[in-house]
Amino acid sequence: MEPTTLHSVAESGVISAVQWLKLGIETVGAFIIGLGILVAGRLFVLALWHRRTADFTAIRLTLARYLALALEFQLGADILSTAIAPSWEQIGKLGAIAVIRTALNFFLSKEMKDEQRAEGEQHISQKTDRLAQQAPPPAA
Repeated sequence: MEPTTLHSVAESGVISAVQWLKLGIETVGAFIIGLGILVAGRLFVLALWHRRTADFTAIRLTLARYLALALEFQLGADILSTAIAPSWEQIGKLGAIAVIRTALNFFLSKEMKDEQRAEGEQHISQKTDRLAQQAPPPAA
C-alpha cells in the first residue's frame, strides 16, 4: 500500500470538489431547461386560450433563450469534467460535445436574432401605418 502524501490528499480533494461543482452546474443547466419549458408551456396555453396563434413565434423565442443559456451551463460542466486528469478519450468526447453544443447555440442565437429583427421590422411598419393614417392630408 502506498503511503498517503499531502499531494495525493490535496489532489483527491480537488477532484472531489470539481466533481461536485460539475454536478451543481449540470443541475443548474437542467433547472434552466425545466424552467424554460414551464414558461414557454404557460405562454403556449395562454396563446391557445386567447386564440392568439400569432404569438407562437414569441413562445419559440422564449424557449430558445432558455435553451441557449442552459447549453452554456452544460458546456461549462463538460469542460470542468475534463479539467481533472483528462484522457485523450475524454478530450475527444469534450471536443465532439463542444462542437455540437456550440453549433446548437449558434443556430439558436441566429434564429432568435432573425426573429427579433423580423418583429422589429413588423413593429416599425405597423407604427408607420398608424402615423400615416393619423397625418392630416397634404395641403393643395
